[in-house]
Amino acid sequence: MLLTGGLKSLLPHVLRRIIRCNRLNISNTSGMAEGYKQANIVILHKSLADDFEKFCHANDGPLPLLYKSQPGDWKCPSLSSDSDIRTDCLQYRKYEHGAYTGSLKSLKEYSEQLKDMVTFYLGCSFSFEKAVQKAGIPIRNVEQKCNVSMYKTSVPCYSVSTFCCNLVVTMRPIPESKLEAAVLATSELKEAHGAPVHIGDPGLLGIQDLSKPDYGDPVHLHPGDIPVFWACGVTGVEAVINCRAPLAFTHSPGCMFITDLKNDNVRSLRGVPQVHCISQDPLHFSIVSAEAAQKINTLETLIGIDPGDRGIIHLQRQGELLRACLAMSHARSVLITTGFPTHFSYEPPEENDGPPGALAIAAMLQALEKEVAIVTDQRVMDLNKKIIEEAVQLGILKKPIPLLSYQKESADSALMFLCENGNAGRPRFDHLIAIERAGMAADGNYYNARKVNIKHLVDPIDELFLAAQTIPGVTTTGVGDGGNELGMGKVKDAVKKHIKNGDVIACDVEADFTIVAGVSNWGGYAVACALYALRTCEIHDRYLRRAVGFPQAPRKGLWLPALPSVTKEEKLLKTLVHLGVRSGKTASLEMEVDGLPFYNTHSLMIEKLL
Repeated sequence: MLLTGGLKSLLPHVLRRIIRCNRLNISNTSGMAEGYKQANIVILHKSLADDFEKFCHANDGPLPLLYKSQPGDWKCPSLSSDSDIRTDCLQYRKYEHGAYTGSLKSLKEYSEQLKDMVTFYLGCSFSFEKAVQKAGIPIRNVEQKCNVSMYKTSVPCYSVSTFCCNLVVTMRPIPESKLEAAVLATSELKEAHGAPVHIGDPGLLGIQDLSKPDYGDPVHLHPGDIPVFWACGVTGVEAVINCRAPLAFTHSPGCMFITDLKNDNVRSLRGVPQVHCISQDPLHFSIVSAEAAQKINTLETLIGIDPGDRGIIHLQRQGELLRACLAMSHARSVLITTGFPTHFSYEPPEENDGPPGALAIAAMLQALEKEVAIVTDQRVMDLNKKIIEEAVQLGILKKPIPLLSYQKESADSALMFLCENGNAGRPRFDHLIAIERAGMAADGNYYNARKVNIKHLVDPIDELFLAAQTIPGVTTTGVGDGGNELGMGKVKDAVKKHIKNGDVIACDVEADFTIVAGVSNWGGYAVACALYALRTCEIHDRYLRRAVGFPQAPRKGLWLPALPSVTKEEKLLKTLVHLGVRSGKTASLEMEVDGLPFYNTHSLMIEKLL
């Protein structure tokens, strides 16, 4: 028997010869023939081959197709010079009608059946291990001399005919400081599964226990390691099981076919990937291209001007727009709140900063097929219903948005509102957005910018944001322009120091992400534009869909009309004026917001953001 020490540096054709002679005392091929591609193997009857090929193309993250043989062809000339698929894997698995019926060292005894069978060679993550190590990142399973961990997930693949299954992933522990380097090292290697499909809490993939992999061995995480998951070719094994073919063969997970191809022919994604943390509980990171991130940071800079010279520059935190929108991009259901009754002596007392921004966000979320609802004060339900109806008529919204109200009736009212039967494990919404929403100050009151207490006009929607802090998987965003808005508690010290009356009016309730704009509506427009930039980013789109199914970029034409426009916002402002909703600073019923004229101020900002 040969020992494993020198296997790293052996050439593939030598390794295959040794495997063929059954002279290796090892359980997997991880770390062998460094820098060369390894392949998962699926062998099916020729009648299933076309459908399985389509299944691979529809799910090319887990199933990057390197080569498809002709029926009965045991060689793969484009991958290796002298191979025989019947003997050149360490171990095989046999499946009959979807049931695993045994492990085999060789398939030679099935040569007659193989004459009517087609072999698929699919990319493998072992191929990228050398690139990861070159980037200075440890491969824990190689260090621990064991197979990589493989897990079934709750993520469905795109089905084709009888081929349907959930995604299988590999997990590699990566030091947090090396996450971006690991993504960069693998993102170009599309034929080895490319960039990760998830970084963070395994529960978000439906994996309950990392110590119990479905295939392979458990791999120990070091302190500071983050679990990072890549799509895995064992997805093909699951597809074989579910299609219940009378006879099929696969490699045994971890026992790959080693090719003669080096990992130097890469398919480039557009742009360099960045990694951003979007949640601590559960721990969740997202991926975006540097180009899209820069675009979003530019949007953040544009809205950060201070036309009222109120000192908001001191409240701004760079990168909040990007992280907030990444969290929204991953959300399934979003709850939006707005409404600042600053004009307490008028009816209605609402100002016109807030609703347009809220509707701009809602329109893009609708276009991205998210569930969206708005929660507002009970006393203005009829007003907001009219605004939403007009927004549908004007083409801002595709369809009406559910309108909700919240009242505190018991200690757990907020939890009951946000979660099914008050169960924190079953939230109705996974992201909450407050935009120009009156926020509770440290003394429990609500103040406008002039330090007037308007608590009698405000329902306690802040409680939903406080409750959200206790619900795993629910994140929050606050958009404001003065520091007294819901969510601005994150920057309350700066508000107290730099904003007029800040010591009294500062909102005490934090959001996870705080977007500060010269006018809150601008923040809403920027969020809509940033969500569009994310969904048209190839790197982020792939990560969102876990590298299964097809790219969403062709749907760009459905998202583009959802962006705010000068024409739509002009018509909406006219509607608000008609409904008696006044400018924040001046209380005038003119075409202005916060005392700034719509034409040549707000209209110009919309054009710049677009």
